[in-house]
Amino acid sequence: MLTSLQNSLVKQIRKLHSTKERHKQGLFLLEGTHLLEEACAMDYPLEVVCCTPEWETNHAALWEDACSRCDRFEIVSEEVLGAIATTVQPDGVVATAKRSEQQSQVPFTGVVLALETIQDPGNLGTIIRTAAAAGASGLLLSQDSVDLDNPKVLRASAGQWFRLATAVSEDLKTTVQLCQQAGMQVVATLPTAKLTYWEIDWRKPSLILLGNEGAGLSPDLAAMADQEVKIPLSPGVESLNVAIASALMLYEVQRQLVS
Repeated sequence: MLTSLQNSLVKQIRKLHSTKERHKQGLFLLEGTHLLEEACAMDYPLEVVCCTPEWETNHAALWEDACSRCDRFEIVSEEVLGAIATTVQPDGVVATAKRSEQQSQVPFTGVVLALETIQDPGNLGTIIRTAAAAGASGLLLSQDSVDLDNPKVLRASAGQWFRLATAVSEDLKTTVQLCQQAGMQVVATLPTAKLTYWEIDWRKPSLILLGNEGAGLSPDLAAMADQEVKIPLSPGVESLNVAIASALMLYEVQRQLVS
């Protein structure tokens, strides 16, 4: 059992709390039983799995499954687990996985979200969770947004991170053009739009553009849209949280598709 905080593996995993180190090592953190279950269910390759003796006893089948998918597994003390986890009260297991495996091909069909300069990991994780629940085809993220594999993003996604096709776009405007060439309508969410979000035909393949939490969509990206929609707000309310806005539109898409 690993008990020393000076162990080289412990030091390596602790470094993954940093964005810079995740990029440098090409690894990211999976924390908690639920995320590990989802990773195994989706056959996601793991690098290292660490758990406490108590967790191993209570999750013998999952431990065996996870160990069969990773390069290294270790039983660690409570103190070590607390050091390698980013959460205040970890539930007993932490794993690492390769970043290079995280992105899949986002199809230019159905409904896809394109997010510009999203900064809050909780928002991004919630959007991923909602998009998976609403049957979205995938999610595209601008390069200047929060990392897709930020630990808070994974936790906020409630495991749906593994089930939704996601990719980082080096140039979101170029990606939008490719979507249009593939026959998708591009819909921008703007407070100045004439149409509300339920007044357009969502049965067409659609790319929904959503902007930064504070600044919204950049003018250049908004200008590329084929349609502009707004979410009606009561007087005095400036805007909605971006995760709530995405949920409203995704479920309007679903409503139109099943009606």
